[in-house]
Amino acid sequence: MRYGYWLPVFGGWLRNVPDETMAATWDYSQRLARRSETLGYDLTLVAELFMNDIKGIDAPALDAWSTAAALAAVTERLELMVAVRPTFHQPAILAKQAANIERIAPGRLALNVVSSWWKDEARRYGVRFDEHDDRYARTEEWLAVVHGAWTEPRFSHAGRYYTVEETILEPKPTQLPVIYAGGESDAAKSLIARRCDAYVMHGDPPERIAPKVADMRARRSALGLAPMIFGMAAYAVVRPTEAEAAREVSRITNVAPGSPAYETYRDWVANTKLEQALSLEDYSVSNRGLRAGLVGTPERVAERVRTFAEAGVDLLLLQCSPQLEEMERFAAEVMPLV
Repeated sequence: MRYGYWLPVFGGWLRNVPDETMAATWDYSQRLARRSETLGYDLTLVAELFMNDIKGIDAPALDAWSTAAALAAVTERLELMVAVRPTFHQPAILAKQAANIERIAPGRLALNVVSSWWKDEARRYGVRFDEHDDRYARTEEWLAVVHGAWTEPRFSHAGRYYTVEETILEPKPTQLPVIYAGGESDAAKSLIARRCDAYVMHGDPPERIAPKVADMRARRSALGLAPMIFGMAAYAVVRPTEAEAAREVSRITNVAPGSPAYETYRDWVANTKLEQALSLEDYSVSNRGLRAGLVGTPERVAERVRTFAEAGVDLLLLQCSPQLEEMERFAAEVMPLV
């Protein structure tokens, strides 16, 4: 099992706690990234939203790509999985920017390609918002341009969404970034099986994760492509006793209508195609993280991690609050047991 974590570019993960003592600042982000390397974490996911969907749209949020470039220069081995949304980035230009960051941190840049879901954010930033299946069609073409720019001396493409002529990108990456993506619709899974290297899932119990892994493995095998990496989001609550863990879960799962993040919740549900209905309790922490069940004593959480490994998960993308302190606890008390 590899261990990753979400960089708290929004100042936390809880939609009902205003201050989680992990500010959306460069200072906190770089301290966390540097410390995580010494703790044994393999990867950080730098999410991309231009507005804050956790603490409310008026709250600060860090830019993903400039933050990732800075982290590349101050870390030594941490893989930087940076989210990118095709509707917000021209592909040949993003390919150039990504190649430059990969040169700063050779072999340590990965892309998490996200087909945008936040209609209100697109409106406020003057970006076109495509309907669901159109977003994935755009993403497939976007990936083709990025890959062509990374691999060919001069690359041309004329498609439905993008046209480039004789693009020259030098220097090229020292190695091609791993392409991660997630999605639960058939359009998403078909695209990811064809064009990506890794499938990232929302949190769910092992019995729901195992069939998803099997499905994507079958899709991949049918295409004659190499096996994929499988990652999963998970919110971790590790405490000395089960009762203490349960009290913490109760504290963080009381998002109510009228709270700063409630309208964002409605927008997200309206513009995604999920396999399961999402409750407000699920939404209290992002990406259905609590459904993974990494809650309880170190022994119980470690056993759960082993069960996910048996289900086919290669990478856990952890969220916790406060991030640094809880990651210290997870590294000290859970990782050695696994």
